[in-house]
Amino acid sequence: MSNHGLCSRLATVIAAGLTTLGFTASAEAATLEEIRDSGTIRIAVANEIPYGYMDPSGEAKGAGPDVAKYIMGELGIDNIEWVTTEFSGLIPGLQADRFDMVAAEMAVLPQRCEKVIFSEPNTSYGEGLLVAAGNPKDIHSFSDFADNPDLKVAIMAGADQLEMLQALGVSEDQMVTLSSNSDAISSVSTGRSDAYAATSLTAGNLAAKSDKVEVASDFVDPVINDEPVRSWGAFVFPQGAEDLRDAVNEVLLAYKETDEWAETLMGYGFSEADVKGSPQRTMEELCAESTAE
Repeated sequence: MSNHGLCSRLATVIAAGLTTLGFTASAEAATLEEIRDSGTIRIAVANEIPYGYMDPSGEAKGAGPDVAKYIMGELGIDNIEWVTTEFSGLIPGLQADRFDMVAAEMAVLPQRCEKVIFSEPNTSYGEGLLVAAGNPKDIHSFSDFADNPDLKVAIMAGADQLEMLQALGVSEDQMVTLSSNSDAISSVSTGRSDAYAATSLTAGNLAAKSDKVEVASDFVDPVINDEPVRSWGAFVFPQGAEDLRDAVNEVLLAYKETDEWAETLMGYGFSEADVKGSPQRTMEELCAESTAE
């Protein structure tokens, strides 16, 4: 076992012990030098296509992992240990030192910036809705749930659609929380929820898997604080890993100037508008913004 791996595991055990005694402790983040010395970085995904997932052969795929692989190669880190977890476990996992980095294209939000640190955006993407085939409830926007309290909307635990819906005035008793995207088709097709709120890419991917559901047509983007909502996804790191984050940023920003980067994203279904939207916001701007006010 490498010194880095041993220290990480000891830190996790100590943190767990302190929590049991009523104390809280944040595990110490590994430095870039420690990761390079060990030759391995642990990167988490949430098994969400097309952002970051493991394919049936066990290979990491998606916009986050593909770009992360390139970045790690440029940083001289030869081995990536991929970790899968539920989306809601990504930030707690970073804080507990279960992994060093997240490549799930997590949206940069001010409340998340208080807990972890983000790279500059890698992707940008809009919102969408998964509805039952034929869209029997005639749902075309997140605002429809605020206008009709009888409608129920499913969301994934920990996803930023919660804040969007809350900002639009949707009641929490109208929300059905799912542990993963894989539950969305069943929730919508059985009527447990009338729609699943997710990004347009996620909704489209789920719709392609079953003829019982479809993407809501003529979707109207959520407008909060007089601004249409668009998310910017980035790599995520624990607090204290600024040296690793800064090194990733240096490679990422240069890579985003290449055709290869754009082709990687568009190969996973990101539109030209999504690719062009990526550099329109900086991490600093996104951490300072709030869509929930």
